[in-house]
Amino acid sequence: MKVKVINKSIHELPAYQTEHAAGMDLRANIAEDITLGSLERVLVSTGLFIELPVGYEAQIRPRSGLAYKHGLTVLNSPGTIDADYRGEIKVLLVNLSNEPFTVKSGERIAQMVIAKHEQVSWDEVELLSETDRGVGGYGSTGK
Repeated sequence: MKVKVINKSIHELPAYQTEHAAGMDLRANIAEDITLGSLERVLVSTGLFIELPVGYEAQIRPRSGLAYKHGLTVLNSPGTIDADYRGEIKVLLVNLSNEPFTVKSGERIAQMVIAKHEQVSWDEVELLSETDRGVGGYGSTGK
């Protein structure tokens, strides 16, 4: 699938790092370093603008290495970019560690997955079909 992209960053376009990767790494496109203290959050520019086909979304997700090693994650994970959005892709990062973390321009800060989705129309009813699980919610199938 081809997706239209405008790259106003000084960095290369996102690319898949391995043959079967689902996500492409997004890079920070910033004029100067950003240091996040513990529990601080910041919106980081990427310099990328995309035009997705109708029926697709871009999901912005944390990079597992940054989350594990530094406590850096995407706050609204996964963030959704809708097919009708034409603004710059920005990443809402938060530092969940006790140590400051510095984001540098060009650093891979998140990953983007392009996913197909459906829109539904509601069929309002009085009853739903029964299942073995029923109304069992949080923690109902485990300890």
